[in-house]
Amino acid sequence: MKKRLYRLMLELTHNPLYNYMLKKAATHTWSRKAIPSFSKTFKINTEEVARQPAEFQHLNDFFSRELKEGARPVSQAVNEIVSPVDGVLSEVGDITDKTLMHIKQKPHSLNTMLGLKGAVNTYLGGKYFVFYLSPKDYHRIHAPYSGHVRRRWALGRYSEPVNHLGFYFGQEPLATNYRLITEFESSKHRFAVVKIGALNVNSIHLSHTEPYSQKGEEIGYFSFGSTVVLLFQQNTIELAQWIADTNKSNVPVKQGETIASWVNHEE
Repeated sequence: MKKRLYRLMLELTHNPLYNYMLKKAATHTWSRKAIPSFSKTFKINTEEVARQPAEFQHLNDFFSRELKEGARPVSQAVNEIVSPVDGVLSEVGDITDKTLMHIKQKPHSLNTMLGLKGAVNTYLGGKYFVFYLSPKDYHRIHAPYSGHVRRRWALGRYSEPVNHLGFYFGQEPLATNYRLITEFESSKHRFAVVKIGALNVNSIHLSHTEPYSQKGEEIGYFSFGSTVVLLFQQNTIELAQWIADTNKSNVPVKQGETIASWVNHEE
């Protein structure tokens, strides 16, 4: 019952007033009394959390919690690409000019998601990964590989809820939500990290604005959970064996785990 209530609170409605009220409630100091219940309900491993429950200012502060150093080991192999988040790897696929990412039985256009035709053309023939974050997950976002930031841009205004109702009634909810896209360049390869908001324009926060990011370095976080999409260019990566051996959908993954490797990559 509690889990259903928390999910309802975090993933509800199209009503902007309710969204505003929810945000105010989750950021009020009294809401920290709900942290032990929230943690127990979603079976969150508090041993890996950097702070004690009493040290968080409110429930939203706990939701975007940091982890202890070393809690998410990151592969240091020079050619390996790692997951940027904790969550479920819900889909992996090839990018074509007709690519529709089917998430929650709803098709999503890459053209609409990125907004820039040139950006879409860059990744034609490549690979995409879709990661879904649930309320229980660690909501910090990390660089999947080291690289220079080539450009950042934002799209969308109102964010539809990323739950079953939002996917069913919304028109391409992932593509029309507020999203922040960061495009990196490493050696001769480009890759993009698409961060998609779940509830409102303030649900995505940049924590790294430098021109270069190291693999595994935190680059942002969600204050309400959502989805991250990775894009890679044609013939630049091969899937990690553990992903290739599965059906490549709804696979649990932790931030820092190897998901792919570069083909003929030179630093």
